[in-house]
Amino acid sequence: MTTDRLVRLLAGIFTLLGVALTHFVSPWWLLLCAFVGLNLIQSVFTGFCPPSLVLRKLGWVDANDVIHWGGIQPGPRA
Repeated sequence: MTTDRLVRLLAGIFTLLGVALTHFVSPWWLLLCAFVGLNLIQSVFTGFCPPSLVLRKLGWVDANDVIHWGGIQPGPRA
């Protein structure tokens, strides 16, 4: 899975979660949907995306932008 696909997946999950919480708990949960939308828009212009930043800090993203859950395994030594 690439980081772009993960970001879209997380955005969809949090948007649906915000809608469900709005329906069942409080209309204030619409702020979560607004935050997700604004974060997606700002990431287009700035290139800054918190989930991909966290994955890179953990060392789980390789040079091809592919996620390796648990970290990138070292290759065989020559």
